[in-house]
Amino acid sequence: MNRFSRSLPLVLFMVLAAGLTTFAQQSAEVPRDFLKDARKLHAAVQHRNTSLNVASLQGIDSVVNFVQSFNANGVDANGNPQNLWSFAMVGNSPEQGGTTHISAPVIPVSLNLLNPDGSVFLHYDVTPFIQPSLLSPVFSPTHFSTSAASTQFTDAIQRAEFFSVIDQGWHTLLVSSLKTARTMSVPAGSYRFALNPDGSCCFFVLVDANSFSNLLFPPTFPVDNTTIIGQAELAGDMTTKDITTLLFPNTYLYLNGKVKDCCVLGFHEFDLEPGIPENGNLPRFYVMNYSSWISPGIFGGDFEDVTALSHEMAEIFNDPFVVFDGVHNLTPWWLSGSQCQDAMEVGDVIESLPANVVFPITMNGMTYHPQNEALLPWFEFQSPSTAFQGAYSYPNTQTLPALSQAWNVGCKKPL
Repeated sequence: MNRFSRSLPLVLFMVLAAGLTTFAQQSAEVPRDFLKDARKLHAAVQHRNTSLNVASLQGIDSVVNFVQSFNANGVDANGNPQNLWSFAMVGNSPEQGGTTHISAPVIPVSLNLLNPDGSVFLHYDVTPFIQPSLLSPVFSPTHFSTSAASTQFTDAIQRAEFFSVIDQGWHTLLVSSLKTARTMSVPAGSYRFALNPDGSCCFFVLVDANSFSNLLFPPTFPVDNTTIIGQAELAGDMTTKDITTLLFPNTYLYLNGKVKDCCVLGFHEFDLEPGIPENGNLPRFYVMNYSSWISPGIFGGDFEDVTALSHEMAEIFNDPFVVFDGVHNLTPWWLSGSQCQDAMEVGDVIESLPANVVFPITMNGMTYHPQNEALLPWFEFQSPSTAFQGAYSYPNTQTLPALSQAWNVGCKKPL
């Protein structure tokens, strides 16, 4: 079942001139500068089998995680005072020490843009973006100030937020593996596209979010091979012990069937499936992210290459189950830029700020643009911060110089 809820994707919003929201199939092409004036917004998209009754983190089959809590003054969704907040994060607890390795399959997904008769109109190949993604700081080690040894982006962030309590040998590392490439066939009427200057496909593709989710997530149990995730689960390319990346080529989503409600660059979620005898009948959580590569020049500002991937992977580490039970990873209401939320979405805190959103890193022959992320003390309303260098953000410790004010429901009035 597809529904709008708490999974908070990296989104850009743009206001388009009247007359651009409806296209016939033959006029689905848009100009290359179509997205240049996009500005940031959060949206909420969730896709999972909600018929299953899963009440808590106990007794699930999913990626390794630890649970802790903190105290802070706030209110719940109904405006009732709340002081104790619980969260789950990927890996083993920082007090435990040691290195935890997380399987991180990458499934590249190309696009077939279809004609009304079902034949292929355009093919958009993801291949050029696979190796640059695998060589990025999301999956490959480089220098970060929170670790004596080279490490990965998400590990460096986790070490920053728990810096005052970690054993220096504590790491949570992704073990990437390239899986079978797959192709999503997008029906006519559900996409728009811009061609490269030489007329080849494509500079970018825009896809209706509902159509995209229906093509990505299995609609029923048992799963079949009619969707990308169904294919991958049946092939064993993604399992409940993984953090799976579905990597797309410059593929962005528009909401509400309106091209002007654009653009989702990535989201993190999980596919929830019933238990089977082989796993003791425990509900199965397949943790994943859809992330688009972002080529230079499509959006204004510094959103490029792995900005979306880094945002989604950091949010998975800090909120792998997307507040599915209405308890874990809820936080006091906070306000940052255009974002007002009550969830531990570390990328959303920063994505709409006016400056220092990305943190350029040069490695493996390329300059990457991962996004800066908020740290746990930001959500704890902790002052002073016990994170690395007393910061609320990382890798740029100055992106969030101060805490949000404490807010009532919906940030309509302060506490």
